[in-house]
Amino acid sequence: MPPLPVPSAPLTPEQMARRAVGARPAEVTRPITISPYDPGWPERYRREEARIRAALGVRALAVEHVGSTAVPGLAAKDRVDIDVIVADPADEDAYVPALTAAGYTLATREPHWYEHRCLWTASHDATLHVFGPDCDEHLRHLIFRDWLRAHPQDRDRYAARKYEVAAEHPMSMAHYVGGKASVIVDILERAGLR
Repeated sequence: MPPLPVPSAPLTPEQMARRAVGARPAEVTRPITISPYDPGWPERYRREEARIRAALGVRALAVEHVGSTAVPGLAAKDRVDIDVIVADPADEDAYVPALTAAGYTLATREPHWYEHRCLWTASHDATLHVFGPDCDEHLRHLIFRDWLRAHPQDRDRYAARKYEVAAEHPMSMAHYVGGKASVIVDILERAGLR
């Protein structure tokens, strides 16, 4: 069982810029929009999973649909989040070229945070979060997803908070993520994390 995430303030503009790879903007360029649940999200995930597995083969130790689009009935940004587990996320040469050839672009590098790497599709309708084996954050993603699938009241509470924060901070992903943190931690505590 992983520990609860450590509380932190929203990333500063400088921190957002440091994690961005290439010429991509460090912050959102369009308002954050939360959409009602789309029953097409699981199929979009399955297409992306097939593409990831074809590109990486056995280098993909696990591929999981995570985030809000993985929870039936949960409102979300129209972007499928996928955790991809590789042997060593810091060894970008082992997986980034294959994913680039499959149509993904490395967008985020966070060596200080579980060696996290993030890749996007060209239309940014899918986001790949790359972590290593037994990563606490990946395990939290699975626990949170599974808890929300089984607990509609917490799912709806989380959805309400997402709508609120997106309305309060439509042009800041850092504040959007930070604004959801206390609800996420509370739900993870209910799921048994300490």
